Amino acid sequence: MSESAKDNIISEWERKQLLSALHARLFWVGEEVPYSVEIKGRKCKLHDMVWDLINKDTLSADDIKHINMYLSYIREKEKEDELELSTKKLTRKEAKDLFNETAGLLRAIMDLREIEDGTAKEKEQEFRDTFSRERTAEARRWLQFLKDSGTLK
Repeated sequence: MSESAKDNIISEWERKQLLSALHARLFWVGEEVPYSVEIKGRKCKLHDMVWDLINKDTLSADDIKHINMYLSYIREKEKEDELELSTKKLTRKEAKDLFNETAGLLRAIMDLREIEDGTAKEKEQEFRDTFSRERTAEARRWLQFLKDSGTLK
């Protein structure tokens, strides 16, 4: 292995930092569900599957069964990725890519749990309500600013 390749290998400290970040509170903020991931040797369009489930008005018994099956597979894949991140000799890029995939899998697990227990729709509605209130308040502030500056009478 060349000297520059050795320098590019992730250090134990960096490895611990990445693993610690996966277990931190709110680690998933800004993380995306991976568009596709290989689980048990098969490509899974994870992002599309989660998106389809989020957008269903009601979940059937089959949907719930599938969610539980997906959760099982995704948890298994997440554990494999985390083990690889904690034990395998990786470059910084490989480690960061694996970290991102693992964080995305954890985000998918959280999303699927919320879909299953019904809180996803509640959170979406809460977000829409808050966004609407904030937009209205912002428009009122602009109107007041225009009135105060004499631009609007």
